[in-house]
Amino acid sequence: MNSKIVLNVVTEDSQWFDNVDFDAVKVAEELKDLTFGYVAEAAEHELLALDKTFDVDVCLSNDNEVQRLNKEFRGIDKPTNVLSFAEVDDEDFWASLDEVRETELGSIILAFETLQREAALQNISVYAHYCHLLVHGFLHILGYDHQKDEDADEMEGLEVDILAQFSIANPYQDGVEAL
Repeated sequence: MNSKIVLNVVTEDSQWFDNVDFDAVKVAEELKDLTFGYVAEAAEHELLALDKTFDVDVCLSNDNEVQRLNKEFRGIDKPTNVLSFAEVDDEDFWASLDEVRETELGSIILAFETLQREAALQNISVYAHYCHLLVHGFLHILGYDHQKDEDADEMEGLEVDILAQFSIANPYQDGVEAL
């Protein structure tokens, strides 16, 4: 991987410190390294082959903020577990790549209450679900999507492979899909 990925984590809600038994910021940094490294090698992602620095923002938030953003940007007036805003989806991003050494790759926002509720419903740990959603978000900001079956298969395959390296079970086993 020729690119450098700089992770900026902001915690907007104290639940991310008070109600989990792991360091969400440290785990995000570890997952960032694993995800981007794996995608650069296994998928030979063109963006990660560039000699550039990419900034990635992660916001550890709550249902109220994610619902507000979901309504504003997607027209859906309810919270969701994770929102990803990928700069690769913007034509200007690709047009400006030759002119810049460092640029924003995207932002990921996680809603604590929804994440916690889904983990309980799926009978998995908050930690495992957090890892899954973060990897899912990282893949989105790299341009992966799951709107078509073949794209979903590719994205889910990458998620399963990456999470396995982090000792997290396949989140799609038994037909359970939280995303």
